[in-house]
Amino acid sequence: MEKENNSLTPQPGHLYVVATPIGNLADLTDRARAILGGVDLVACEDTRTTGALLSRLGLRKDLTAYHEHNETEAAEKLADLIAAGKSVAVVSDAGTPALSDPGFRVVRACRRRGLPVVPVPGASALTAVLSASGLPSNGFLYVGFLPPKSAARIAFLERHRDFAYTLALFESCHRIDKAVDEIAATLGPARVICVAKEVTKLHEAFFVGSAADVQARLAKASLKGEFVLLIAPAEFEL
Repeated sequence: MEKENNSLTPQPGHLYVVATPIGNLADLTDRARAILGGVDLVACEDTRTTGALLSRLGLRKDLTAYHEHNETEAAEKLADLIAAGKSVAVVSDAGTPALSDPGFRVVRACRRRGLPVVPVPGASALTAVLSASGLPSNGFLYVGFLPPKSAARIAFLERHRDFAYTLALFESCHRIDKAVDEIAATLGPARVICVAKEVTKLHEAFFVGSAADVQARLAKASLKGEFVLLIAPAEFEL
């Protein structure tokens, strides 16, 4: 019991990698709330977004911007603070940091210096969609965001045509329909896929079936929001 209680109190000279909700505030764990409330500094992508989250939790914390444009320089400065005895939490705008979000470089900087890094797990759109999709989850390849250009995306699909496990990626609302069109054209209209949008939010939706079926359903749906796309192995059937 003593170890469990201590896990709710940030320790000096530690980096905490804290998962935040991807939509539903109730998904924030008690431990994440306690760590965010106790650290000396919260490093975040957007101080407005994280500030609003902390405000809803009744917390007022010192925030510092840590995003893709300043990540390399900021990582070393954060590691300096941790080496000096400060406790720091790194968060993304939503979900688990360092998964196609800032966080990797500060973790690496701390690991290089032998500084303690503590995960505070919680919501992740990736694992949430995998668990609820019905596609094989015994193994998967997470590839983040595919390249924005069509030729590069098609080349990726060609290379992974016979991949033995589920492919998992994030996609922009501006390209999700195009991505599904490319899957149907490149891998065939019968390839089983899952497109999930706004997971844990009010307008959450799952489109699971053949690429051709998902194409037709997306054509009638709102394409606003955040998307996760899964592609099943070639021989998989629902």
